[in-house]
Amino acid sequence: MGWMSWERFRCNVDCQADPHNCISEQLFFEMADRLAEDGWRELGYEYINMDDCWSAKQRDAAGQLVPDPKRFPSGIKALADYVHARGLKLGIYGDLGVFTCGGYPGTTLENVKQDAQTFAAWGVDMLKLDGCYSSAEEQAKGYPEMARALNATGRPIVYSCSWPAYQGGLPPKVNYTILAEICNLWRNYDDIQDSWESVLSIVDWFFTNQDVLQPAAGPGHWNDPDMLIIGNFGLSFEQSRSQMALWTVMAAPLLMSTDLRTISPSAKEILQNRLMIQINQDPLGIQGRRIVKEKSQIEVFLRPLSRAASALVFFSRRTDMPFRYTSSLAKLHFPEDAVYEVQDVYVGKIVGALRTADNFSVVINPSGVVMWYLRPMALPVQPWHVARQQAPGEGFHPALL
Repeated sequence: MGWMSWERFRCNVDCQADPHNCISEQLFFEMADRLAEDGWRELGYEYINMDDCWSAKQRDAAGQLVPDPKRFPSGIKALADYVHARGLKLGIYGDLGVFTCGGYPGTTLENVKQDAQTFAAWGVDMLKLDGCYSSAEEQAKGYPEMARALNATGRPIVYSCSWPAYQGGLPPKVNYTILAEICNLWRNYDDIQDSWESVLSIVDWFFTNQDVLQPAAGPGHWNDPDMLIIGNFGLSFEQSRSQMALWTVMAAPLLMSTDLRTISPSAKEILQNRLMIQINQDPLGIQGRRIVKEKSQIEVFLRPLSRAASALVFFSRRTDMPFRYTSSLAKLHFPEDAVYEVQDVYVGKIVGALRTADNFSVVINPSGVVMWYLRPMALPVQPWHVARQQAPGEGFHPALL
């Protein structure tokens, strides 16, 4: 959980014309202050992640990466110290290629060890390693090599790989068993853009391919559908709530990319929803699945949680009016004769006790969600949660009803 510069601030390096929004140490100092002072850190948002365009255009005489001297005059070590002093962690960006995607010096195979040691010496806590300007062969060598090099530094550094995104995200080109052994998280698919269309394209790809992707995720090795764009320009209030809920069901890293200095109260409330974060960070780390896809353009997603709890998301792709959706937990493959306490994640209130056989209705706004947190009050003699494969909805493919 944390904050990342790319989606909101991109490769804006014109600090003369736009000092407030350019990629500079000042931007990261100010975002660190906001995370520390505005309640984010206490909720788990602890990483301040630099993305592309932080470095000088050339390596130094010793072949080391160096920050742009005008935009980062204090250096990265000083920035890391500033971040650490506020109880936060610093992430940095590299690219396994001749250049970064933005045209800055990349990390070719001969530079992997040196760059890992540089990042560790600076006090970096996370590395996102992109894949522009490199071949499939170089990536197959370089991503595991960087994992070894980071481990050899002796400093704990979270490792985010873009490897699968450059290989189409799916087997046979992508081996998720190997990925889980070398990376802590990985980008599977396209960059998110500031639009609802982009969010939907990511949701569609992830859940269309959930049979491959869902088993690959777990504690310490996560699928990453990319940044949260809540608080920017492209999403409505309902769409913002939907992105947060769907990313939570996916057990996705929560990396915001927005201006925390000017974020609206409504966007902040979505991102700081305590129950949502608790569900997202559930210790079982099981990624959720889409279990129903209706002709009415309503979709239902389910994520099994610890202590036999579950999260359900009812999502509307409609664009006309609020829709009343009626179902039962039995139809969603919950165990017979169970009773659950249901809490609305966004409203906060306890909806009440719900038996598996009881019908219920939810009203879902266009492009919006209703999200439930279900805690068992009574379970059958053989509860489904004893074994992961017996979780409700698992093994069932989305049905058009």
